[in-house]
Amino acid sequence: MTQLRDLVTESPDLGRRPAAAVSEAMIREAEARVGPLPVSYRWWLTEFGRGRAGGADIATVVPAESADDADDAVTADWRLSGDRLCFCAAPDCGDSYCFALDLRGEAGDGEYPVVCRDGLDGREYPVAESFAGFLAVHAARESGLGDGPNPTVARLWRSTPGVLLDNGVLVYGPHCIAERNETFEVPRYAPEWVLVGDDSGGSGLFMRRHGRDRTRVFRLDLGAIDADIEGEGEPVTDDLLGWLRAGAA
Repeated sequence: MTQLRDLVTESPDLGRRPAAAVSEAMIREAEARVGPLPVSYRWWLTEFGRGRAGGADIATVVPAESADDADDAVTADWRLSGDRLCFCAAPDCGDSYCFALDLRGEAGDGEYPVVCRDGLDGREYPVAESFAGFLAVHAARESGLGDGPNPTVARLWRSTPGVLLDNGVLVYGPHCIAERNETFEVPRYAPEWVLVGDDSGGSGLFMRRHGRDRTRVFRLDLGAIDADIEGEGEPVTDDLLGWLRAGAA
């Protein structure tokens, strides 16, 4: 949640401070009405409680006695429709974002995938693997990063806004990747590459921006960046997500 906190803090619309934090008791009351809420959404409620995404309010939890009359409450009658729980809806028949309650997250992590329902034709398409991923995808697009610098990182961001492991390996989220690349002048010295993370020990993790080979990760000293990262760097993995799941060993 450290990466999620940094993302929300550095993306002012996603969470408001001073926080309108929601108590655990209020969340349990809401869950009694709509079912278990995703882990990262629960965390956001207790840390921030209110925020916006793309000009639309993110649903919050309000006291039970006012829930029926509060349009921004996740327990409002219209928000739960079958196995879809809407948590963010654009005004004037705009798109809405829902937790797909019939689709459990990977590895029993307490998350639900997020889907978007088109406000005009009602068609549905996947957006993210979790609420945290929804916030990361939104922040990336708002920052002009599209879905991500390459398909592998984009896939990661659909689940989490970055990863920080106990061994110091850090993979950046959309809130800091541009700044890190600018700081180390990657576009100048290695324009075909993107710095996607570091090992907290002076070495960066690099992947290609373009071409077919956008899965391999190379480690290189951040003080020795040049265009030949493949030749100068140390091959780390060709499966970033699997490598992270294994603890980046």
